Amino acid sequence: MNDLPIALIGAGPSGLAAARNLQKAGLAFQGFEAHADVGGLWDIANPRSTVYHSAHLISSKRTTEFAEFPMGDEVADYPSHRELRDYFAAFADRFDLRRHFRFGARVQKVEPLDDSAAPPWRVTWTEADGSTHDEVFGGVVIANGTLAEPSMPKFDGHFDGELLHTAAYKHPQMFTDKRVLVVGAGNSGCDIAVDAVHYARSVDISVRRGYYFVPKYLFGKPADTLGGKLKMPPWLKQKIDATVLQWFTGDPVRFGFPRPEYRMYESHPVVNSLILHHIGHGDIAVRPDIARFEGRTVHFKDGSARDYDLVLCATGYKLHYPFLDPALLNWNGMAPRLYLNIFPPRHDNLAVMGMIEASGIGWQGRYEQGELVARFFKARAEGSPKAEALRQAKAGPPPDLSGGYRYLKLERMAYYVHKDTYREAVRRAAAALA
Repeated sequence: MNDLPIALIGAGPSGLAAARNLQKAGLAFQGFEAHADVGGLWDIANPRSTVYHSAHLISSKRTTEFAEFPMGDEVADYPSHRELRDYFAAFADRFDLRRHFRFGARVQKVEPLDDSAAPPWRVTWTEADGSTHDEVFGGVVIANGTLAEPSMPKFDGHFDGELLHTAAYKHPQMFTDKRVLVVGAGNSGCDIAVDAVHYARSVDISVRRGYYFVPKYLFGKPADTLGGKLKMPPWLKQKIDATVLQWFTGDPVRFGFPRPEYRMYESHPVVNSLILHHIGHGDIAVRPDIARFEGRTVHFKDGSARDYDLVLCATGYKLHYPFLDPALLNWNGMAPRLYLNIFPPRHDNLAVMGMIEASGIGWQGRYEQGELVARFFKARAEGSPKAEALRQAKAGPPPDLSGGYRYLKLERMAYYVHKDTYREAVRRAAAALA
């Protein structure tokens, strides 16, 4: 099957990273993208996009950009979704990647045609005109994103007002003159609560755990550009960084947040200090976890209750690969169990791009994934003995990618890694295939 092209699903950041590296390796591939252009969720015109009009990166451009295609000096330190859409369009133009993709092509099913380790794969897709097609490929790379399928919690009782997920949020005008409750204080929840302040009659935010809040700037520079070259053991970094944060943001407990029952970096930090500013000014009130709904009344677990017109759940997203049997991805619990978060143990010509979360991993981290995937697929296709070591590694016990941090056992943390540990492991594996 070495003469068959590879199917690549998705033309967002991870899909473009994979496309560029397959291109560099000289591997034939066919891309599929359900939307009309590249950019994934960063193109707000994409029906599956979950960004909103005020959305910006929470990491700075220099820690996030592709190394071979830096963002221009005119781009903001923390680019908007508009700047990012233009960036990915320019990346695709620079390397002539669009010609590899079918746009308006939604993949419906991916299935192996035999039980071998490297089977041919039948991919079935639907075109924009509704017609259905299928074709056989020599491998599959999945890069359909991790932030498109809403994770909606279940609540006791019934809410008679509007109950939505942040995936439906685009513009704060939807809050005009409403009593708003935002559920969850992650990055999106805090961003949207701050947006709502300028339109809503009242804004509350419901939280079930404590958070560490990181300002976007420290000492006049993007916070994620400081201290990166200084390597410290986890316990020391946690202690020092938590102390520095208190200098800049104070103790969030005084604003009504619970005290975190975990150490810094054991869950994704919230890169937003404006939420504390607005709480301090009385624009936003912090409420505990929800106990139940009753009409338009929300009862909280501390026994208090308040009426709302709109409850917006900032409760994150779940991994979603609906076109593939979960067993093929070695799904276990909250996420697939993949070697380096990329390769399933059973198949040698199936890979997942972008199934990583880490503070500061950036798109370069995804690009390095793409480099490893392309090198492995090429070595395997050529019958190179260099592929055998990776085959054996992915069939064995997984490496520890935590960097010594004890991440919370949450669904959104199920594929979380330590940036430096992870990137070093991926680069080492790729170097062994060069």
